[in-house]
Amino acid sequence: MTKTTSSDDNVIQMPKPKTASAAGQERQADLKWSKLVMKQGYSIIPVILLHGQKRLGLSPAQLNVLLQIASHWWHAADLPYPSKQTIANRMGCTSRQVQRHLTALETAGLLTRIKRSSQVGGQMSNRYSFVGLVKKLSEIAKDYQDAADAKKQRRADLEKRGGGKLRKA
Repeated sequence: MTKTTSSDDNVIQMPKPKTASAAGQERQADLKWSKLVMKQGYSIIPVILLHGQKRLGLSPAQLNVLLQIASHWWHAADLPYPSKQTIANRMGCTSRQVQRHLTALETAGLLTRIKRSSQVGGQMSNRYSFVGLVKKLSEIAKDYQDAADAKKQRRADLEKRGGGKLRKA
């Protein structure tokens, strides 16, 4: 007996997407990334930071350093203070390379290092302020919003002239 094959034999069936039910109220992040992944924690990163990387003049490594530090910033008033060695271990580079990236970020006005020391005078990891980055992101966000508003206005003008959506006869 010969087995006939159809084009469907090479198709992998994807599981049906889960939807949040009233009883189960699964978070969208859990649905996208999995509960196990999200259980390990997450960071809130503004999309404009990722989309504006080039405009901010950030190299991939500098962006990575910013993201590594931001992953420790849980409360607005509590500035993060991961060590350079922790960042270096995560990035697979040396603490000296991280130091160079931090210097560049500080020179660009995106990050401010605030020295910390113990009560006995020993140096501890620096705290990091994102005030400069937030200010620059706000400027970029305004430009992005202005462009989105202009696009929306052009679309509305086009529809008014009849060149937009099809009208029912």
